Parts: sequence; structure tokens; C-alpha cells
Amino acid sequence: MNEQEAKKRIDLLKKKIKQLNYDYFVLDKSTVNESVRDSLKKELVELEKSYPKLITTDSPTQRVGSALSGKFKKIKHTTTKKSLSDVFSAEEIVSWHERIKKLVSDKIEFICEPKLDGLNITIHYNKGVFTKAITRGNGIEGEDVTHSAKTIEAIPLKLNEPIDLEISGEIFLPKKQFERINKEQKSKDQKLYANVRNLAAGAIRQLDPKIASERGLDVNFYEIGANSMDPGTQKDVLESFRKLGLPVEPNFHKTASIDDVVNFCKKWEKKRDSLPYEIDGIVIKVNNLSQQKKMGKTAKTPRYAVAYKFPAEQVTSKVLDIILQVGRTGAVTPVAVMKPTLVAGSVVSRATLHNEDEINKKDIRIGDTVILQKAGDVIPEVVESMKDLRTGKEKRFRFPNNCPVCDKPIERKEGFAAYRCENQSCPAKQKEEFSHFVSKKGFNIDGLGEKVVVQLLDSGLIQDFADVFLLKKIDLLNLELFKDKRADNMIISLKEASHIPIERFIFSLGIRLLGETSSYDFANYILNHKKKSEKHLEKIEKESDELTLFEEPENKSDQQKEDFSILDLIETVQSIKFEELENIDGVGEKVAAYIFEWFNDPANTELLEKFYKVGITLDTSNVGRTGKLTGRSFVITGTLKDMTRDQAKDFIKHNGGKVLSSVSKDLNYLVVGENAGSKLKKAEELGVKVINEEDLYKITA
Repeated sequence: MNEQEAKKRIDLLKKKIKQLNYDYFVLDKSTVNESVRDSLKKELVELEKSYPKLITTDSPTQRVGSALSGKFKKIKHTTTKKSLSDVFSAEEIVSWHERIKKLVSDKIEFICEPKLDGLNITIHYNKGVFTKAITRGNGIEGEDVTHSAKTIEAIPLKLNEPIDLEISGEIFLPKKQFERINKEQKSKDQKLYANVRNLAAGAIRQLDPKIASERGLDVNFYEIGANSMDPGTQKDVLESFRKLGLPVEPNFHKTASIDDVVNFCKKWEKKRDSLPYEIDGIVIKVNNLSQQKKMGKTAKTPRYAVAYKFPAEQVTSKVLDIILQVGRTGAVTPVAVMKPTLVAGSVVSRATLHNEDEINKKDIRIGDTVILQKAGDVIPEVVESMKDLRTGKEKRFRFPNNCPVCDKPIERKEGFAAYRCENQSCPAKQKEEFSHFVSKKGFNIDGLGEKVVVQLLDSGLIQDFADVFLLKKIDLLNLELFKDKRADNMIISLKEASHIPIERFIFSLGIRLLGETSSYDFANYILNHKKKSEKHLEKIEKESDELTLFEEPENKSDQQKEDFSILDLIETVQSIKFEELENIDGVGEKVAAYIFEWFNDPANTELLEKFYKVGITLDTSNVGRTGKLTGRSFVITGTLKDMTRDQAKDFIKHNGGKVLSSVSKDLNYLVVGENAGSKLKKAEELGVKVINEEDLYKITA
């Protein structure tokens, strides 16, 4: 990027950020997620660092907040308000420490304080008596909101000591109050409020103080301005506030170790949902006020403090290209190649665009600045393009006529969103099919990753799924990736995987639209209508010579004793009429069509028979069970303490419960672990009962 291009980009960014700032600070309205605004501002800061000649006094990076609304009397701040520099990673925290320790000779201690998501407020006391409350405004002057701030019970009208004091803090809305207000809105059929910050800000900046009093607002204080006290440290400031009767965030932490600072940030990143109010990061300050004074401030920010922002679920990035990926069912999916961007704790360089309709609907073009979203384990996706940042050089994407891998024609059938490659020999499809087959939710074969699958296919050692279980040690040793020990481990993994839960076996087959939950529902139906197979068993016995092609399965005796074999599975499913399939709970018409087609294809019947011959046996212990969770449905989110999610799912199924993938009003329980994301919020909105791992154990005790 040259200077001329940088200037155009800077001008676009300044215009957009100013508009978002006005919406946020003046109108108390969020047109985008706050992290999107942060992301754009970060890009602007980086460009201005690279091209300092392009910095102008009206840049959003050069001042705090935005214009005043004009509703209230303007009051000049006694102490100018500065905004903090944001940091987004442990590396940036360490870099900040490296810079500031050069400014003072003594050892540095730090105070870490959870950063509340609310509205900044400055309160003045004269001889201990509350006199006025001012919003931050543009940092130099703010708006007089004394009338509404007085209604907040947490703000004392008289301090415990008769001193003069100017303090700053954060007005916020507790989660319970937010839920109460939205419940009232819902009962009146009125629009729900989007977030706690906007609701708090809107309440405090109403002309009628009664609105603020009804909201149930709260406040925590953290900064001292002009005063008649003489504190030596930030810790002294917070403790003095408490003695005066002023509330502070109780989880502040003093430390002399920057590593401890990083660990504190990571700890609260995981624990943030346990607090009764929203926090969006950690404020890190130098504890010693004399050291703060020596470090000083820039025109924009103090050097002695930074705000660590928790990993954002939404940021902005640039679409460098759009490429196509071919999945196991032949679906051709467009993928945006992004400028590498940190989102939700990981660097993302690709994001799904789903299909042609989605690209057209969102009008995503190569070269666009877009909002990128990633929540928890969800695959990154492009939410929308920021059209007002376009330069005119952006390019529309057109789907090609041929598969990008095998060059065979692709087509989009009427009524379907995706283009498909119907070439059964397409290398991309084969690779994805085998990867799905051996995945954790399928056969879960340890050590059989994508690179190994590709080598096995390229070498001709495997042609279908069942061939995986015919592999011998000598076959593996001929592959580049294998040595003696790894080959032994792979053979052990194959033997362990040969006895598989029936629902995972069905899922592993890769039948189109048949997911993890519907595979379980289908397996449950099968076992309630099971038939013993004589026809297929006779066929296998007549083909006994063919068995000499394979190693005698070690678990053949178990196979003969098993309650329900793969041959029984073939017999049962092929006896079910299509009308019955589409009425199975959790299946439906489209999935039923794919199941019917798959199980009645002679090639697939041969594959299933081959599975039987090589010794694959089915475990039916988890399906159709009754227990203390029978009739109850569960969704799992976050990281559990004692179990993986898959283990938790098996535990629920083993006790008769049903595991679903999404939250709805009909769900019975949401099981939450650490870092629970959007599913928790949705469950709370819908009134779904939320439990933790220990509660789950208690229900089954």
C-alpha cells in the first residue's frame, strides 16, 4: 500500500468510525458489535503509525468519545478524561511492559481490574456531599446528568468523610435487571433491548430521572481526579473509596509479575460469565501513582495503563480472494480467503460464504472490508460487507461451470442452494468422505488423519471404507509417514475401533443430511423394529471362499454372538418403507430420501456386507435405553471439567436422555461448562433451565 492508497483508506475509516462513535456515544445505539468498532479503530491506528504524516487533529484516534447530544448542560471536566490503549493478546501486554519499564528505575507493581461494560461517569463531592455527575463526553467537557445519577442507590449522596473529591467510574446494568426489563418488554409485546451497555446509557441520559430509577442501575468507581486525599497507590485509591462508602469492583488484583497479569486476564476470560454484570476485558494499571506521573500521557492515552480486551467474536477483515472447496457429498462451497485476523482467541484466515445465494444476498466481493464472526467452536463466517468502505476496485465472484478439483461439470439442481460435483471419483470428495468416516464422531480411529488418508488413497491401499480394516503393518511401513512404532499403534487403533456404537457407525457412512443427532434417532428406530437377517447371512456363507481374501477377524466369536449385526441392519432398513422413514422422529422427508436411496443401492449393500466380513461389530448399549433422563432433552456448551463433550453426550444417552445440537424453547436443559457462548444467552432468553456438570450427575444419582 502506498501513501496515496493509505490516505484513501484512512479517510474511509475515519468517516465510518465517526459515524459509529456518534451512534454509540450520542444516540446510545449500537449499529454494529462494539468489537467491530474496536477492530476498525485498530486498523486506523496501525495505518497512522505507518504514515504519521496522514494523522489529522480530527482523527477518531486523537480524542476521546464524540460530540455531545445537546440535550443537557455542558460542564468542563476538572481533570481531562483520557481513553486507554487497547491490547488484544498476551504478547501485546508484555510489549507494553517492556516499554514502560524503561521510563522508571524502580520495580513496577500492577493493579488488574475487571473492565465493566457500561457508561463512564464522573462524580463531584464538596465536603463529602454529592454535587454533580458528568458524562465523559469528548473528554474535555461532558453532559450534566446529576438529576438521573442521584437516583442510583449505589452512589452515596454523602461520603463517610467531609472531603472534596472528583472520581470516575462506570455506571452499568446488572444482568438480572436486564433480564427483568426484557421480560417486561416481552410481556407488553415490545421490542427487546439488545445489550446492557446501551440500556444503561440510555437510562442515565434521559431527561426524566424516574426512568433511571426504574432501571436498577449500579456503579463501580476506579479513578481519582482532583481531591483532598493523598493516596500512594491505585490499591490505596480503591481501598479509600470503600472506606468512604463508594462501591468498587471487588475482584481487583495486585501483582509484581507481568506473567501473573497475563494469567489474571486469562482466568477472567473464562470466568466472565460467572459475574452478575458484563465485563469485556481487564484494565491493567501501574499501581504506584508516582510512577504513573513519571510515565505520563500521550496526547490521547496514559502510558501507565492499558485495557486488555477479551477475544472478540466479531471483528473486521479484508476479503483477499474467494475460492471453492468440495465436500464429501460433492457440495461446492465458496470460502473467503481473509487477511489473517484475531477473532475469538484464534487467528482466522478463511471463512465460509456458504453458497451462491448467500454471496449475492450479502453482496460479498473480493476486496471488501467485512464483519467476521466466530463464536466458540463455530466455523468462522462473514456476517456482512461494509459497503461504505468500498473503493470501486472490488470484484464480484462468479461460480465456474466445472469442479475446481476434478474439472468435471458442476450443477445446481432446482430447489437446492449448493452446486455439486457428481463425479464419484473426484479426489476431493473421496478425501472428505474418508476423513468423515474416521472422525471422532465416526469410527474415531486414532492416528488416521487427513494426510494419512490421502497417502492411503494415492497408494491404492484403500478403495472403500472397509479396506481400512484390512490394512497390515507392512502396508503402513511402505508409507512415508509411518515407522515401526506408529504402524503398531495404528493396527491397535483399528482393532479397538472395530466394535463401534451403532449410532456412530450410521453417522460414519456419510449419508447426506444425516447428522449426529438424527443418526441416533434413526438407530433408535431401527432397534425398535429390528429383524434378524437370514438372507444376507446365507449369501455371506455361500461366498465363504471370498473370506480367504481377508484376515480372520479376531472378534469373530463376538460377532456371532452379537445381538444386532451389520447384516441385521441391512435386513431391517431395507424392510422399512419410505413412508415410515420420513415419519421417524428427527428424520423428516429430505433425510429419509437420502437414507432410502443409500441403503437400497446395491454397491452400498456390498460395502455393508464387507464390513461384516472384516469383523466390524455394533454396540447397541447406548441406544433406546431408559433411565432417569428418559424423555428429557439436553444441549451441551462450553468446556466441562470431568468429561469431554462426546463423553457427556454418551453419559446422557446411556441414562436415556436425548442430546440435541441447538437451543429452542422445547429444550429441557442446557448443560454449561466454562466459556459458554451464544447458546447460554439464547437459553436464558427462552427460559430454558441451565445446569452445570455437577447438576447433571445429581439428576442421574
